[in-house]
Amino acid sequence: MIKHVLLIFVILLSACKNEQESKKEEVILWTPYNDSIEVADNTDHENGRMQYRLIQSKVLDKNEVFVPLYDEVSKLTKSEYEKLVPLILEQDIFTIRNHIKEDRLTYENLVLFYLYRIYKYELNNATTLNTIIALNKDVVEQARELDKQNQMGVATQIQHPIYGMPILLKDNINALGMKTTAGSIALMNNEVDDSFIVQQLKKNGALILGKVNLSEWAYFLCTGCPVGYSAYGGQTLNPYGRRIFETGGSSSGSGTAVAANYAVAAVGTETSGSILSPSSQNSVVGLKPTIGLLSRTGIVPISSTLDTPGPMTKNVKDNAILLSAMLGFDEFDAASVEDNYPGILSSGLHPKDFSEIRLGAIKDLLETDSIYKQTVENFSEAGATIIEFTPPEVSMDGFLSILNIDMRNDLKAYLKEYANPDVIKITSIEDAVAFNNADSLIRIPYGQALFEGMLSDTTTTTELEEIKANLEKNGRAFFDTAMDKYKLDAVLSINNYHAGYAAVAKYPALTIPMGYKASGEPLSLTFIGKQFSEANLLQIGKAYEEKFPNRAIPSDYRN
Repeated sequence: MIKHVLLIFVILLSACKNEQESKKEEVILWTPYNDSIEVADNTDHENGRMQYRLIQSKVLDKNEVFVPLYDEVSKLTKSEYEKLVPLILEQDIFTIRNHIKEDRLTYENLVLFYLYRIYKYELNNATTLNTIIALNKDVVEQARELDKQNQMGVATQIQHPIYGMPILLKDNINALGMKTTAGSIALMNNEVDDSFIVQQLKKNGALILGKVNLSEWAYFLCTGCPVGYSAYGGQTLNPYGRRIFETGGSSSGSGTAVAANYAVAAVGTETSGSILSPSSQNSVVGLKPTIGLLSRTGIVPISSTLDTPGPMTKNVKDNAILLSAMLGFDEFDAASVEDNYPGILSSGLHPKDFSEIRLGAIKDLLETDSIYKQTVENFSEAGATIIEFTPPEVSMDGFLSILNIDMRNDLKAYLKEYANPDVIKITSIEDAVAFNNADSLIRIPYGQALFEGMLSDTTTTTELEEIKANLEKNGRAFFDTAMDKYKLDAVLSINNYHAGYAAVAKYPALTIPMGYKASGEPLSLTFIGKQFSEANLLQIGKAYEEKFPNRAIPSDYRN
């Protein structure tokens, strides 16, 4: 009799558990909606804005992204969240760490704060930026574990400042437990291990919060298509003007997420302008490092010649911290350098004296942009030496062929190394083109002209090597002519205006908020220096940021 009672109890318990799990699976946090109103009146040819054809993804169910952590986020009440705002919102890493050290904040609450903001804004169709496309379902528990270690005194060793800080990744960077799609439906089930830079971040104690949207295939798929769009993630929107200002790309989600305070910082990638552009458009600090300073292993490629990941943050101090947390020699990346450049970590804390700063100002920009002109005058009045100059005209012929041939080869190598052939059915650009054509309305609503161009490029290996050498020489001449003559620390540009020259020169570039146009659209000042001058650029950038703090949080994302 007792056995029968126990059996009935077990059955009832199991049925109750199944019912609870079923109810949990039925939680609906977001319902697809008709976005035709959002795209109806978006054309502004006079200001160069693009006509969106759609906003939300046709394949991504936000419930799959947000339901797994919903119970955790729900534990943080509105009043608790509001108490955390002054401790975290717009604060730099050292300030946040100090709050944790003095027991005013825990790692768990830090993570929950950012998740609360993400759920608050991204699940509201009136405020969503379409930027979060994956979340680390274990991140809250990982934060709790760090709190336990702190309480037990386990974490007594010297910690990198990135320790316990929630970081978002552009979704072309491999990360265990989250799919790496590059925004493409072809890779929507691409499950991989951690990339080298994610291994470095984790080794230094960073918490990977999730993945953000991007311009599909790092904006090397279609021509004339909106930046920030991917078939997998939909159209990323700019928090300073949703459906008004472009997000910049291809690291669109990294820029918009940092601007809206969805994480402490984010990682982007650049081939030519893909960190500088979205950082500028979203009024955040972005650094495109020297090629080889950071590993590219485990990142969906465009070009092994020009690709690099880089930090995107709300301030220069955090930029130096995130950059230093990703450093490390990678034997599997032919461009990787063995020197860890220890000065980088401290560079964000030690601004360079203006009297020691020598900068080149481009005459054409002085004549055409009033904000740039005023900024240059501010530098001069603060004590910096400013040299006005006109860069030499140099040829950029063959630039597209570098991208075409490199991506043809590098993507094939990435897919062979990382993609599970049982799940990912493409092995080459040819396969990707055919895959997209099989359902062009969903997979390539803006076409795939650049992919098709890759297949028709007949540049030989010998010709390609000659192009690379010539462009590197020309890119360096564009900057070095003035930098060498006047012994300059950096050349001043705007946004990603000269990103192509910096790309082929393999030079680093740091962009920092410079102000806002009359329309409210952000504008940034970009410092371009010689190879491995990151620490110097960050010190100059820190001096500029301290003296002229220009970043303002987007007005609709202040609370």
